Amino acid sequence: MGFITAILKFIIGLIVLLAVTVGITMFAASFADGPWAIISGGSFSTGEVVNEEPDWTFVKDRQEVEFELVATGRSRTTWIMVADGRVFIPSGYMNSTVGKIWKQWPIDAESDGRAILRVDGKLYHRNLVRIQEDPALPEVLSEVARKYLGQIDIPDPLAEVRSGNLWVFEMVRP
Repeated sequence: MGFITAILKFIIGLIVLLAVTVGITMFAASFADGPWAIISGGSFSTGEVVNEEPDWTFVKDRQEVEFELVATGRSRTTWIMVADGRVFIPSGYMNSTVGKIWKQWPIDAESDGRAILRVDGKLYHRNLVRIQEDPALPEVLSEVARKYLGQIDIPDPLAEVRSGNLWVFEMVRP
């Protein structure tokens, strides 16, 4: 009985240590200049503001970018797509349990979409606007498949958007 108790205490101790470490890391990241990989960070404190509208093809093959929701002061790393000269950010797994717990930013963006996109140290002030029907959606979803899913053929990619499992935001000028 003593051996099992010792193992349980050890396991509980590891779990507590892990929880404390994760909590400290997330707290520290909230003060960082941008996200730490998949851990959301604080507001951007560095970068050059760009007021001109760029030719977005420079991010067409970029895997990830950073953006900040102004209202929350939180930043994160995300995928990005360019379609029809427009810029889009997806958020998948919105109907899943993990998505409902982990993915709060889309809900925040839907209520206040003011955002800053940071690419190569340049800051682009934008608004995130959720789109559910748009002529560009098939091209956006094709870009998701090309860049991130290895060209997997999805029979009805728009079904993910219609079901609410995939939210797609366009980044538009304010």
